[in-house]
Amino acid sequence: MKKTAFALAAVMLAGTATVMAAPINQMARHETAIGVGSKDAYIEHKVTGKATVGFAYANRDEYNDQKDAYLQYDVVGSEVKVIGGYRWDMGGEKNNAFGGVALSTPKVMGFDAYASYIAGRDFNETQVGINKDILFNVGLNVNYHNFKPRHGGHHENGVGVGVTVKF
Repeated sequence: MKKTAFALAAVMLAGTATVMAAPINQMARHETAIGVGSKDAYIEHKVTGKATVGFAYANRDEYNDQKDAYLQYDVVGSEVKVIGGYRWDMGGEKNNAFGGVALSTPKVMGFDAYASYIAGRDFNETQVGINKDILFNVGLNVNYHNFKPRHGGHHENGVGVGVTVKF
């Protein structure tokens, strides 16, 4: 069953041209989350009780198709996380290491809210959203994101919607 779910998720990630950063998920040890959104896709895996590794793809209107590899580390429960990673394909020579923080609420009736902020040398990005469990291991995400390049260009912001499958 897990192999089938993983294969389905991989096909969804490869075939999607779906802008937001990956939502902040609360996961158990060795749980994997795969999601697609308005203009993005991501996969992440909680490798220990506190550390989550992930890869995200975002289709930016003006700034190429950016890719992130990242680590989230739970500092206080799974509600406060520090984030570190690397973003490439930002255009020109502007690949960036980045760091940030994320805060989320405990789940109440299948809902949890979150806010995240990451910044690199040439950009910063904020996201605020809500996750809702809709089926056994399927969740819905609604968020507002704001991407700001530091050197010229337009800010990119808006509302995004996505679906996450955990296994």
